[in-house]
Amino acid sequence: MSQLKLSSWVSSDQPFHNPNHLFIQRHSKLFQSDISHPSKLSNFRTINCSLRDIRQRIASVTNTQKITEAMKLVAAAKVRRAQEAVVNSRPFSESLIDVLYSINQQALLEDVDTPLTNVRPVKKVALVVITGERGLCGGFNKFVLRKAEARIAELKSLGLDYTVISVGKKGNSYFVKRPSVSVDRFIEGEGFPTAKDSQVIADEVFSLFVSEEVDKVELLYTKFVSLIKSNPVIHTLLPLSAKGEIHDENGNSVDASEDEFFRLTSKEGKLAVERDKSVGTSDGFLPNMEFEQDPAQILDALMPLYMNNQILKALQESLASELAARMNAMSNATDNAIDLKKSLSTVYNRERQSKITNDILEIVAGAEALLYS
Repeated sequence: MSQLKLSSWVSSDQPFHNPNHLFIQRHSKLFQSDISHPSKLSNFRTINCSLRDIRQRIASVTNTQKITEAMKLVAAAKVRRAQEAVVNSRPFSESLIDVLYSINQQALLEDVDTPLTNVRPVKKVALVVITGERGLCGGFNKFVLRKAEARIAELKSLGLDYTVISVGKKGNSYFVKRPSVSVDRFIEGEGFPTAKDSQVIADEVFSLFVSEEVDKVELLYTKFVSLIKSNPVIHTLLPLSAKGEIHDENGNSVDASEDEFFRLTSKEGKLAVERDKSVGTSDGFLPNMEFEQDPAQILDALMPLYMNNQILKALQESLASELAARMNAMSNATDNAIDLKKSLSTVYNRERQSKITNDILEIVAGAEALLYS
């Protein structure tokens, strides 16, 4: 007997004098109340598919869960190494900035001219945008690219020209699809950043600034704060000057509102940092400091080290932020897969119970029909 005939037969108003009718009636009501109760099925969507399709869906979600969990473990193992690199590089980087700034301030008093510290009216700005090499890391790449778009719009509003140096596959693919954005060079890297990788970017930046093709160089990257927090920032790389000293031809300041230059302050390399907007010189340098060598030679020797160090630091911060974002994204994906598999298993068990109950009703109803045939 088909299920349609069974339903009409069970719900008919004709009385049955056979005692087995009570058994059928109770089980049919039990089945109907269990399925149609709104409080039990309100949390599940109606799935119009067979039990085989649900089993395949559960198997697919299980495989996806295994992949995301493995990616989470890999990112967690890598982020520890990247975090240590960031923490260990911060004290040297900040000390180098203090020393270089102090020497530059004293050299200015002696009228020493160095090409990388010349502050000239800004006509064109170079933006070094650092993104990730891979996806599956939440909104990591989207946030830094959105920051770059906002900075480009800000420069356009000031009437300044710009050029972009894109670092990272995700940023490269983003700017390739936007021919309206002026890109000077695309750079890709693999694995943990090294001094060789940062030197490639430093050479490109050096040639653009010394040849006066650009008058200011800014780094746009994601600053690593903790495993659950990272911030896209703008860091002035060249020229070496305090915030607010770089202007365009009309005298308007071209510094970003959230410029990171000379606000890089951390205590003993810890991740929790406190920012200070004031610029101060190191106490170790006296106002009447004398140079044994030519100050220009000292600055010429330190500036390449400064550029390489700052770019390497930005690459390390960006990588640590990317790995932390991927670890969190894969953790959320794993949790979602577990919840989805649990929901699908509940739906599968209900459908299977429904099918078994229907089969029992058909068998009993068929047996009773044979008695009266």
